[in-house]
Amino acid sequence: MKIVILGSGVVGVTSAWYLAKAGHDVTVIDRQPAAALETSFANAGEISPGYSTPWAAPGIPLKAVKWMFQKHAPLVIRPRAGLAAWRWMAQMLANCTQARYAVNKGRMVRVAEYSRDCLIALREETGLEYDHRTRGTLEVFRNQQAIDAVAKDIEILKAGGVPFEMLDRAGCVAAEPGLKAASHKLVGGLRLPGDETGDCHMFTTALAEKAAALGVKFHYNTAINRARADGNRIVAVETSMGDVTADIFIGALGSYTPAFLKPLGLDLPVYPVKGYSITVPVVDETKAPVSTVMDEAYKVAITRLGSRIRVGGMAEIAGFEMDLPKARQETLTLSVEDLFGGAGDQSQAVFWSGLRPMTPDGTPVIGPTRYGNLYLNTGHGTLGWTMSCGSARVLSDLISGVKPEIEASDLAISRYAA
Repeated sequence: MKIVILGSGVVGVTSAWYLAKAGHDVTVIDRQPAAALETSFANAGEISPGYSTPWAAPGIPLKAVKWMFQKHAPLVIRPRAGLAAWRWMAQMLANCTQARYAVNKGRMVRVAEYSRDCLIALREETGLEYDHRTRGTLEVFRNQQAIDAVAKDIEILKAGGVPFEMLDRAGCVAAEPGLKAASHKLVGGLRLPGDETGDCHMFTTALAEKAAALGVKFHYNTAINRARADGNRIVAVETSMGDVTADIFIGALGSYTPAFLKPLGLDLPVYPVKGYSITVPVVDETKAPVSTVMDEAYKVAITRLGSRIRVGGMAEIAGFEMDLPKARQETLTLSVEDLFGGAGDQSQAVFWSGLRPMTPDGTPVIGPTRYGNLYLNTGHGTLGWTMSCGSARVLSDLISGVKPEIEASDLAISRYAA
C-alpha cells in the first residue's frame, strides 16, 4: 500500500521504518529541513520503560498547588495558557484516581516494555550507533516520604514483571559512583536495570538514512495544510508541494496533531507540555553519571550521552510558546550540580526547549480513527523516545493486517469516546 506519514520525529521515522520493512510504499512529509528537529532533538535521552508513569496520579492535585509557590517547581502554569490548557488539565484531573492510575500505568508499561524489546532487535539488525548505554535508570530520593510514595509504582512493576531494585544510600553510590559526594543528601533509590539511554536525535537521523535506503521518500521543508475527506475516507492532504494522495495516512505530528484533526471533526486531547534541557560536556569522569539518574525532588533526568551530560525536565503549561526563560535553566543546573557537582562544564551549556504531546491519561494514541484510511501515532508525552519503536511496530502490524504482539485495542483515539 501507498502510505503517507505526516511528521518526521522519532515516532514518524520509526513508523516509516517498520512499514517499509513490511513491504509498503512509504512517504514522510515534514515542515522542517530534516528529521527530528523538534521534540525529538534534545530530549532527556532516557529509554525508561520501568519509569513509564502517568502524570495524572493520586496526590498530584495537592502537589501542583504546593509547586505553585516553589522557586524550582517541576510544574509551571502560565496565566495566559488559554482555555485549551484548562480543559486538558480538567481531563487530567479526572484521571488522578487510584483506579485510573493503575489502568493508565499498566497500558504505558505494556507499550514501553514492548518498545524496548523492539529497539534492541532493531539495533541488532541495523547496527545503529547513537551514544547508547544499557545500564539502567536510578531514581534517587531525598526523604523517606518520597520512598513511601513510590510503593504504588512498585506494585505495578511487580504485576508487569518489570525488574527493579530498591537501594539504600550505599547502593545508589555503587550504581552511580558520581553520587558519592552528594550521598549524604539521599536516603535511597529505585533502580530499573532494564532501562537504557541514548541520543534520540542521533538515532532518528541514522534510522531515517536506513529507511531511505529501503525506499522511503522524505519530503522536508513542506508545509502540511489540511486533509480533505470524502465520507469516511481521506482523499488527499493539501501541502505546500501540492495535493498528496495515498491509501493510508498517518498523523504523527506530535503536539500539532489536534489542529490537523480538528477540521475533520476529531477531538484529540493532546496538549503541548513544554519541557527543557541543557547539554554540557563532561569535564570530570569520576563525578559524572554513567546512565540516567532521576532526581525525584525536581522531576529532572540527568543522562550520560557519550562525552556529554543531558539534563532534562520541567513541565510548563504555556501553549506553543518556545521561549527560554533563564529560571528554567537555573532549575536544571541546580539539580545536576547538586548531585554531580563539577562533572560538566556549565559555562558551555546548550539550553533547549521542546513541546511534549501529552494526553490526559499518559498513554499515547496509536491506531485507527473513524476515517477508514487515517491512523494516528502521537501523544507520547515525555516518553516518545521510550515508546517509539513499539508504537511504530504496533501501528505497522495493524495497517498490515497482522495481529500486534501486545494488546492494542485500548490505545486508539476511540478510548476517549466513552
